[in-house]
Amino acid sequence: MLRRPSLSHRECALLVLLALLLAAAFAGPALPTPELAAAPFADDRAWYGLPNAMDVLSNLAFAAIGLWGLLQLYRLDRTREAAQDAVPPPAATRQASDNALDCAWLFFAGLILTAAGSAFYHLHPDSLRLAADRAGMAIAFAGIVGVSVCDRVSTRAGWPAAWFTLAGGLLAVGVFHETGNVLPWALVQFGGMVLLLALALAKPMGSGIGFKPGWVIFFYGLAKLFELSDHAIFEATHELISGHTLKHVTAALAALPVLHAVRAMGRQPLRQDPGTPAMTA
Repeated sequence: MLRRPSLSHRECALLVLLALLLAAAFAGPALPTPELAAAPFADDRAWYGLPNAMDVLSNLAFAAIGLWGLLQLYRLDRTREAAQDAVPPPAATRQASDNALDCAWLFFAGLILTAAGSAFYHLHPDSLRLAADRAGMAIAFAGIVGVSVCDRVSTRAGWPAAWFTLAGGLLAVGVFHETGNVLPWALVQFGGMVLLLALALAKPMGSGIGFKPGWVIFFYGLAKLFELSDHAIFEATHELISGHTLKHVTAALAALPVLHAVRAMGRQPLRQDPGTPAMTA
């Protein structure tokens, strides 16, 4: 009889955290939110008939980095396929690599959908368009959580963590759209950042991919500061650029650590993910 591998300490801790977030989403009090969909942004200038032009066009940063990442992944897949035909790697090693790459594919595809959803929302902000905006973000969140888990917990846990985040994110979008309760979405967004912070403080695994979640947190925090200072920055720059426009560009830069990890994966094949009780702490 084959013995099922037991969970490592980090995998158990991850399960506990995800369970706590899920319980908080179901048991927590409804958290209403102001009319964000109708909230005025500082820069509402049109450009050649395009409303809110700067806030719309700044989403091209997400699309550009998303396409760049997908191209890098495509090239990496082609290179690895050729290498595997020549010298097939062990099945466990191949699975570890596939899990991390699948999460990266999900992340960069999510960036492109985020660009489309956010541009759609900023053209004419309303609650339905806000749901489309957040749905794209949920996909990107899922991918980056998966990449982080692959690097700091175990590669076998990365893909399930990504799917859990994706399902929770899309459900949270639906709950907010139907009921106005923003708590589930806040747990997805800020709970995900808490998870990334915990993983950033954890020692990388021997089978890690070289991802640095600390930089993601830095750019995300900076983007939030720009968002909160939307009008102040617009006034300080004499209406040259708004904080919300800077938020989009800065948030897109949070994808650079994932790009760096993908390039590192291309230079050095992933090692086998132990997936055993020996992976502790």
